[in-house]
Amino acid sequence: MIIEHSQISRIQGDIISVPATGVHYGELAVVKSRLRTSLAQVIRLRGDEVFLQVFAGARGVATGDLVRFLGHPMQVAFGDALLGRIFNGSGEPIDGGPDLKALPRLEIGGPSVNPVLRVIPRGFIETRVPMIDVFNPLVESQKLPIFAAAGEPYNELLARVGMRANADVVILGGIGLKFDEYLKFRFSFEEAGVLSRTVMFIHTASDPVVERLLVPDMALAVAEQFGVAGKRVLVLLTDMTAFADAMKEIAISMDQVPSNLGYPGSLYSDLASRYEKAVDFEGAGSITILAVTTMPGDDVTHPVPDNTGYITEGQFYLRKGVIEPFGSLSRLKQLVIGKVTRNDHGYIMNSMIRLFAKSREVEQKLAMGFDKTADDDRYLRYGGLFYDRFMNLKVDIGLNEALDLGWRTLSECFHPDEVGIKQDVIDQYWPKPS
Repeated sequence: MIIEHSQISRIQGDIISVPATGVHYGELAVVKSRLRTSLAQVIRLRGDEVFLQVFAGARGVATGDLVRFLGHPMQVAFGDALLGRIFNGSGEPIDGGPDLKALPRLEIGGPSVNPVLRVIPRGFIETRVPMIDVFNPLVESQKLPIFAAAGEPYNELLARVGMRANADVVILGGIGLKFDEYLKFRFSFEEAGVLSRTVMFIHTASDPVVERLLVPDMALAVAEQFGVAGKRVLVLLTDMTAFADAMKEIAISMDQVPSNLGYPGSLYSDLASRYEKAVDFEGAGSITILAVTTMPGDDVTHPVPDNTGYITEGQFYLRKGVIEPFGSLSRLKQLVIGKVTRNDHGYIMNSMIRLFAKSREVEQKLAMGFDKTADDDRYLRYGGLFYDRFMNLKVDIGLNEALDLGWRTLSECFHPDEVGIKQDVIDQYWPKPS
């Protein structure tokens, strides 16, 4: 039911309040002023007072302007016609293509799938990034964050995964992106020829703050429908700290009692309600979420990464331009390693990480002034090869090729009895002398 009011009782920043009844949290409204007509969303109910965030900002809005409640929450179009399209934070096309008004509309922000209807994760998503595929595989229906400080190439990594991952549909949710970052995503997907299986929802830093809150929900609502239709969907979100900062900004405007560092007390549940959309549907498709979480000051105890770590199933640490092997973790990798992947996968993973840790110990020992031994030279050589062949984000190889490269790297630096792998596996995979 459409309800109209022409009495705005308060204007505070981009938030207006209206005396009204019969209105629901999250409902959309249209605010008509002399300058323009703008969408607004209900963000708080207090008795008969309704608070709305005006998408385009409240500048020019007067207390006598018309507010019309639309009777439904934010909606997004859905259909195969979305593939290859780019939308803004309000779900409107920004790629110059035709409008999608004829498509059915989905309400965003619904509940996550009933756990009873989920199946145990069992699929492997190959990304062609060795530090992911070999050492911390991305499992279908998993939710994983990329923890990174400002300045790290996390968007480049996310674009790499989006271009190479063996998913049916890739959905990008850009939150607070610089305009050139958005263009990099767009041009990267176009040049790789994967834009036709991609849907983008892009909020730039100059767009209204409230739209940051809508981007993840729109991306995940569309992902759910593709998943139900049998598609393997990979959702890429960047940056969830910008999403949390938008919640913080609105909470402060609403004079809510702040929690840690001014973030709302609902931060954990607000993040969890999005991440828990990751699911493997019985008899249908799946939704996998890979999301960037920037760490202000490279501080993992900051409220956003700290809360995220309790929700997700591991994390990737991006430091100094590489995925750090120590600290990065995929808690579901044991469900696919050696079961979906090759039977030597687990042996290679464990042996290579153990030997790389030893190479780091050698580096620290030499930095303290100890003498170098012949064994130290072998470990240092191995550490250099490991970095160049596996940690370098420019490396683009499939999992089986990476496993073969792992065996070759071990054989170039060590004898078979030094790598800690069972003899029958050594006999099967150790490179034969040429």
